[in-house]
Amino acid sequence: MKNDDTLMHVRGTSQFVDDIPVPGCLHAVLFTSPVAKGLIRSLDVSKAAAAPGVAAVYTHKDVPGLNQVGHVFKDQPLLAVDAVEYIGQPIALVVADCRRNAKKALKLIAADIEKLEPMLDPRAAAAAGQLHGKKRVQTHGDPDAAFAGCKHVLEGRLASGPQEHFYFETQRALAVPGEHDTIKVYASAQSPGAFHHHLAEVLGIPMHKVELDIRRLGGGFGGKESTAVWIVAPAMAAFLLKRPVKLALERNDDIATTGKRHAYEYDYRLGLDAEGNILAYDITLYQHAGACADISTAVLGRSFLHVCGSYRIPNIRVTGLSCRTNIPPNNAFRGFGVPQGTFAIEAALSAAAHKLGLDPEALKRRNLLKDGDTLPYGVTLSGVNSERCWATLDAKAHIAERRAAVAAYNKAHKDTKKGLAAVPVCFGISFAQTALNQASSLVHIYVDGSVAVSTGAVEMGQGVNAKIRIVAARTLGVPLERVRVDTTNTSRIPNASPTSASTGADLNGMATKYACERLRGRLIAFAAGVLKADPSAVEIKDGEVLVSGKPAGLGWNKLAKDAQWARVDLGEHAFYATPDLHYDLEKEQGRPFAYYAYGTSLTEVLLDCLRGTYTLEAVDVVQDVGESLSPEIDRGQTEGAVVQGMGWATMEQLRYAPDGRVLTGVSAYKVPDIKFLPAHFEITLLKDSSNPYAVCNSKAVGEPPFVHGIGAYLAVADALRAARPDREPPMLPLTPEKAFMHLHGPQAGDGK
Repeated sequence: MKNDDTLMHVRGTSQFVDDIPVPGCLHAVLFTSPVAKGLIRSLDVSKAAAAPGVAAVYTHKDVPGLNQVGHVFKDQPLLAVDAVEYIGQPIALVVADCRRNAKKALKLIAADIEKLEPMLDPRAAAAAGQLHGKKRVQTHGDPDAAFAGCKHVLEGRLASGPQEHFYFETQRALAVPGEHDTIKVYASAQSPGAFHHHLAEVLGIPMHKVELDIRRLGGGFGGKESTAVWIVAPAMAAFLLKRPVKLALERNDDIATTGKRHAYEYDYRLGLDAEGNILAYDITLYQHAGACADISTAVLGRSFLHVCGSYRIPNIRVTGLSCRTNIPPNNAFRGFGVPQGTFAIEAALSAAAHKLGLDPEALKRRNLLKDGDTLPYGVTLSGVNSERCWATLDAKAHIAERRAAVAAYNKAHKDTKKGLAAVPVCFGISFAQTALNQASSLVHIYVDGSVAVSTGAVEMGQGVNAKIRIVAARTLGVPLERVRVDTTNTSRIPNASPTSASTGADLNGMATKYACERLRGRLIAFAAGVLKADPSAVEIKDGEVLVSGKPAGLGWNKLAKDAQWARVDLGEHAFYATPDLHYDLEKEQGRPFAYYAYGTSLTEVLLDCLRGTYTLEAVDVVQDVGESLSPEIDRGQTEGAVVQGMGWATMEQLRYAPDGRVLTGVSAYKVPDIKFLPAHFEITLLKDSSNPYAVCNSKAVGEPPFVHGIGAYLAVADALRAARPDREPPMLPLTPEKAFMHLHGPQAGDGK
């Protein structure tokens, strides 16, 4: 994957927040709640404040502005006031000359907290009416009448587990105060606009006095999109002390106190006719949200809009509940609710195929979306590539032959079984919240011909800066090395939307294209005047000015210098807002997405029936990326997303104690490594696909391929069904331990 920062990463010269040298920097740590729910009777920080090296200890009483960092609702205090709602909730902030002294002082804080009974079960929370936002219900067609006419009706319960982001760079920020009560914050954050606003609110100063600067993240995956505590807390201390302050979470603290991918529970009912066509689907989503709303309602909304997966379902009822529980608030994670929504229909169809004796791949292909199909929220589809992706995969992987080979193998072997699963993907691209679908770009051409681009996109290893460079160079007609993408900075690009929902390159790339087109137009007009040529005959290509396709003896560098001397404006700001997006939450109807990314994958596993272990033997993926801006980046993003999805589906398991504590630390949390990858892992980018709704006809690629990872769960479940057809497989993640107990234990595990 050709990322702009690759060489620096390899050499160890790329700079992250913790690498920024700041003389006299203080270090901050948080004193957090030891109980999942309770009332704070008293809090004594005096001994900690007098401890060696301690500069200050702050509580909610010291917050200069609004003591609030709630992202969607104002329900999350920066520092707890009189109650705590989850283990790890910040109560006080200790600032010292070094992290060791700050951590020592934590032990001197005395907190008297009356324990209350926590709510830890999402279904129980739903029954008690403990919800974030409103219950959402969407009905399309007449599901009740459709169920009455179904040949087959199947019901079941499902569950999918949480997932730790496990970014390399933990949550952290560095705040440096300036003159006139200004402050500059360097942060590992995905939401420059939102965090900029949180900083100003908590500090009680206008936003023009706050500068948030982001060079790059050591990974994010959504975990740095919404929770602002770790960025605002050190900024508050720096603002009050008038000294630089840094806060960086240690890995175990990061795992214990940060949000995760939302666990879900599901009740479903699926109706089919005699030929296997889906006629009706009724699904209830119980989202395990946590103590504060954070961004949970938005994640639920994406799940809500993707419960059909890639299938045509004429009659459907969807109910979504964001359940308020006493665990750390869960937040965004790659896929943003789509994997959870898609998992239910994929698992339901696989279970239906097993129970009815149908071929699961044939059942899925029969029900794939086609042009002219209407989604439950009212969008009539066109340009659907579901069938094309499936057919392309079939031509490469020979799905029916593979299924026959698996069946033959399982018939001949007792101690090992094979499993196979095909997963189609239909992923809506845009923020479901219409207002976020906007971006700005600031482009400067310097007198030496070099070009600087500033956008609101955040580089977190996904290659968005590389794509923006490509867009700028291609549009201006200059070599790629002439373009540099600057840091993401709120003083240059204010009010930026988060880099998430796979929209970073779409939105910011389009804004950059607009800015470069205007600059190019000015320079062509200037060159035409100098060369006494018709502007329509002038073009800029590979850093040279051409007239009627022939070199005119005017290079890019000289063109820039001469244009500046002639007082041509060489700077441009452009704005882009995705057109024709709208959604009515009351009616649950609208056009929330600009377009859809499609794909299909086939996953094959080998299960050891004695040990419960399994090997991923082969994964074949066809992914629709439109006209790729960078095939290397798109291939790398697809591979990374699939592997991360397989980790969620099979091995990544977080455990919580009965009191709400996260039990899983860094030593016990297993993520996929190179040995986990299948021996055969082939990514094919769909050919001859175009997309007029995104920059340069490309399609988003960061999140959609994650859904293919569900195939690992389904393939292991398929092998388990071959070994134990009398039992329903355990829930996601389907770890080897669960597989072993399913095969040999007295009862199948339920995944909880």
